[in-house]
Amino acid sequence: MDLGDGGAAAGPGPALGRGGLEALQHTVGSVLSSYGWYVLLAAVAVYLLLQKVSRGLAARPSGRPGAAEAAEEPDVVVRRQEALAAARLRMQEELNAQAEKYKEKQKQLEEERRRQKIAMWESMQEGKSYKGNLKLNQQEVEPGASASAVPKSKPNKKPLRGGGYNPLSGEGGGTCSWRPGRRGPSAGG
Repeated sequence: MDLGDGGAAAGPGPALGRGGLEALQHTVGSVLSSYGWYVLLAAVAVYLLLQKVSRGLAARPSGRPGAAEAAEEPDVVVRRQEALAAARLRMQEELNAQAEKYKEKQKQLEEERRRQKIAMWESMQEGKSYKGNLKLNQQEVEPGASASAVPKSKPNKKPLRGGGYNPLSGEGGGTCSWRPGRRGPSAGG
């Protein structure tokens, strides 16, 4: 019954505060012992983040260095823009010149294809093959060539394989001779 009389006169603060303080110390101690390194790393990360933000805010009012220069010297900005426009114009002219060269090349290739088609059509009308016509054109360029379109075979050309070669027979294959395994039980009997 001491708590009722003494507690009301002295106040609940010191007696409850001492017990609450001990409980708080115990709780904080257990949290730090369990998660101390994590708390330390989080505190360092928050500190570094605040430093970076404060530097960014300090640098922001001065703003962009180009903005201050542009406000002071507009003729520099005008010269820079003129140089940029001139460089763009020069690059566009180079691109146009390359496009013209490409168009000319394409026209020449198209003309060459058209000539080949005409030559092929004429040779087909004469009853000759297109390839034969090409060989005739090559022979006309060479002096003393005969007018026949039949190519001559080379006398020293030898065949790659012998005349009696048959891949299904298993003969003449060299080292590659495969034979199927025996049928039936392997142990014999």
